[in-house]
Amino acid sequence: MLNPHLTHLRWLRLLLWAATVVVVGVVLLIVSGATYEALSRARVAREFPPEGRLIDIGGRRLQLDCRGTGSPIVILETGLDIYGSLSWTPVQDTLAKRTRTCSYSRAGVMWSDPGPSPRDGEAIAADLHAMLMNAGERPPYVLVGQSLGVPYIMIYTHQYPAEVSGLVFVDGSHPDQFRRFAENMPHPNYVAGPSTFKRKWVGRLGIVRLLGFTPPSAAPRFEKETFAYEPTSRVGSSQENDSLFATLAEAGSAEKLGARPLYVLTSTLPYTSEALAAWGGTAEQGRRQQAIWLQMHSEQASWSTLSHHELIPDSDHYIQMNRPDAVVTGVTWVLDRVPHTSN
Repeated sequence: MLNPHLTHLRWLRLLLWAATVVVVGVVLLIVSGATYEALSRARVAREFPPEGRLIDIGGRRLQLDCRGTGSPIVILETGLDIYGSLSWTPVQDTLAKRTRTCSYSRAGVMWSDPGPSPRDGEAIAADLHAMLMNAGERPPYVLVGQSLGVPYIMIYTHQYPAEVSGLVFVDGSHPDQFRRFAENMPHPNYVAGPSTFKRKWVGRLGIVRLLGFTPPSAAPRFEKETFAYEPTSRVGSSQENDSLFATLAEAGSAEKLGARPLYVLTSTLPYTSEALAAWGGTAEQGRRQQAIWLQMHSEQASWSTLSHHELIPDSDHYIQMNRPDAVVTGVTWVLDRVPHTSN
């Protein structure tokens, strides 16, 4: 008969051995993932260097890409995504034929260094102002914002009113949108996302790069650049998402734009069934949501005494990518109505 005490010891040793194997395996996976990501980031930095310049704003740098000459300078502000300055690739060169046009990447996105939290609208405006001043790009500016970029340029205008001559809203967020949307769709799935902490560590361990989307070899360069920097850009955009409600509240105090020319673009393309399914909404809720969106944009057009509101029926939220001509038209309309424009 086996000694019960010896049997117990054997099982204990087996469990300790198994636990050791698991721990060692986990450590190896972490080290391997971190090494893979570090090597990938070095390769990406060599293969896709910054578009434009890196501007120091006090111990950290933001990527700025300015093209063309003339005044006022058009400043392009992207939405809450990972594209950075590349969001404006379809329109920037065309606009630069008319006047100097600058796109940039906010802190933590694409080539720009991370910034301290919170990343709310006031912090974004302060970064943009410091970058433009340090880069030698002087006002007046025409500010163009897409999606969350609209609250950002509203806040900038409120903080630096003497610098802004006109604005263009490209399917822009509204300060009151979530309260109004909640009346139609009480529990949408599009508000919350993974925490910044989770995104940071998932990115550092190579998981985003390994499991993320890889553009085909024939894809445009800007698409390859975007997804090459995805692991770090996701963290930067997540920091902004953490301050989303604070940003919208700040923009709510910046709705008076005076007589500055304002051009508002609204996508009226119906939501896809895939989008509604992802949000957990019905087709009827989607139609009501679009009606709310259109009403809010009509209100945006009233924030200036000189405005024009254009509906775009054949584009989704990214009008600058699907209908770049519409964005160019909007910017041109504003430039034609502000002083000191270079023709």
